[in-house]
Amino acid sequence: MEKLVYALILAARKLRPYFQAHRIEVRTAYPLRHILHKPESSGRMLKWAIELGQFDLEYCPPTAIKGQALADFILEFDSEVDNKAIVLAEPSSQGSPPVEEREELPHPWWILHIDGAVNNNGAGTGIVLVTPEGHHLMSAIHFKFYVTNNDAEYEALINGLKIAFEVGVVNLIARSDSELVVNQVNRGFQARGPWTELYMRCAQRLLEKFGSARLEGVLREENSNADALAKMRSQMDSVQLGQIPLGIQEIPSVPEVEVFQTRETPLENWMTPIHNYIRTGALPEDKL
Repeated sequence: MEKLVYALILAARKLRPYFQAHRIEVRTAYPLRHILHKPESSGRMLKWAIELGQFDLEYCPPTAIKGQALADFILEFDSEVDNKAIVLAEPSSQGSPPVEEREELPHPWWILHIDGAVNNNGAGTGIVLVTPEGHHLMSAIHFKFYVTNNDAEYEALINGLKIAFEVGVVNLIARSDSELVVNQVNRGFQARGPWTELYMRCAQRLLEKFGSARLEGVLREENSNADALAKMRSQMDSVQLGQIPLGIQEIPSVPEVEVFQTRETPLENWMTPIHNYIRTGALPEDKL
């Protein structure tokens, strides 16, 4: 099944201008739509689903096609992909160099643009993950819980880091136009309040999962794509978002902070009658 999805990815990359300008019919007997949109998809399949989500694809029943055509297509374009996603044959152990002699290629850098938006219609986030080749993988999430502006910025960062990690990114540069979030995560500002501190620590832990990752601050005009996605998703505007993968988040990314309410029983003193009069208008029984 992965070979079929991989062939579709190769076609989309090779014919990107045509895929972007037209509606493409994908004729297959396999449930590719269901496989690519499974909520539990992760890793390589999630990366492919995000990349294909930007195109207008329609999955149709297949017509007669020669089985060799697919194999020829894979063999023709397989050499253009640096990181192979499919192993067509198990390499022989004979003649392969020892592990310690193999040269590890450096991992390319990915760019993550994130932004959060809060308005009267709700709250949402925009995520734009830019591949080393310059392709834009976009996602938008709508929050079904109350968030402040800073909370939305943190949710955007945390969700963007999770997507990048699931895709398999090793080296990452995350960019946000929230000066507060950038400085708190980079330990320049102190997080005030238990809720903000939970968000900050969660983002810092996710950044540590990558081989090399950092968070940078950018101007809002340099973060326009993520900003536009966040504003549209906060309003649940699915029509304008088109083929961009949409998400609904029911609960915050960090656990709720337990707040214990205390109730004190004041001792009666000379101020008690005055307090009662101001609060309820009750007069003391003793007129003197």
